[in-house]
Amino acid sequence: MLGAAWMVGALSALQDELGVDVREFDQVVGTSAGSVLAGLLGAGVSVADLLHHQLVGDIDVGPLAGYSWNYERDTGGDRPGRPRMALGSRALLRRNALHLRSLPPTAVLSAILPEGRGSIEAVGALIGHVVPSGWAPRSGISVVALDFDTGTRVAFGRSGAPTVDLAPAVMASCAIPGWYQPVRIGEHRYIDGGAWSSTNLDLMVGLGLDEVYVLAPQVSFVKDAPTQWRTRVERQWRNRVTLRALRELARVHADGAEVTILGPGEEDLEAFGSNLMDVTRRPRVIETSLRTSAEALHDPAPLPDRSDFEDVGRPNEDVG
Repeated sequence: MLGAAWMVGALSALQDELGVDVREFDQVVGTSAGSVLAGLLGAGVSVADLLHHQLVGDIDVGPLAGYSWNYERDTGGDRPGRPRMALGSRALLRRNALHLRSLPPTAVLSAILPEGRGSIEAVGALIGHVVPSGWAPRSGISVVALDFDTGTRVAFGRSGAPTVDLAPAVMASCAIPGWYQPVRIGEHRYIDGGAWSSTNLDLMVGLGLDEVYVLAPQVSFVKDAPTQWRTRVERQWRNRVTLRALRELARVHADGAEVTILGPGEEDLEAFGSNLMDVTRRPRVIETSLRTSAEALHDPAPLPDRSDFEDVGRPNEDVG
């Protein structure tokens, strides 16, 4: 919820800074909340419409016209319901029993967590409103999910991935483990692509890109010392996500692309709080992002060294 709000602010700032319509980018890879934005951009929804929808509400122009979305109701609340009391995916654990260490720790944790009961149908209905059937009407749109039965990352929309309509692919990418029900596509169940990687930036390798921009609400280069235990846990998690993103970034950079990665700053983290699903914080998050993202993009700082984050990740952890 708050990640999507922050990204809309960052998208608006990015578009203003570059002076181009981000819908014209050659490739767009979306994960979790980012998959919703990737799908909407791929369907022709403008950043201005996304921003208006976040700040004002329903709109009467463009592909989103006529669709009513309630931010408080349609995401199922800011706390997960009672999950099913069983392992989320015995199949994933059994299939990968001999090489669990080769999987991202978040993928293994997702399989151990009990299966969520929440519904992500409202997100599917939103995407289905702009793309009733088939994939996005333009090329270069990828939506990332994790196959919950095999432990394999899947980039829907790309060659070799199962053929599926955009709406269920986005639903799968948003199915937070332990919170929402996995989404069944064909014979397999899928969950949030963030269970593999928050950014999946390495999917940009081999595409012949010159410039790559990463909007990553779960990444942060802020080094603070919060006192509340929930916030301390949240920062440790962010450190791990940031380390992984930097490793992926190194691969994209080695492939020949210049990479700019934008994550929340100190003011953004204060606006977020410790719960990214707290809808009451959404207006403050987007208003803060509009300002801080513009400032960061206008005067970008060099990326920190990966060693600053190594203490919270396994030294041999790779991007898979």
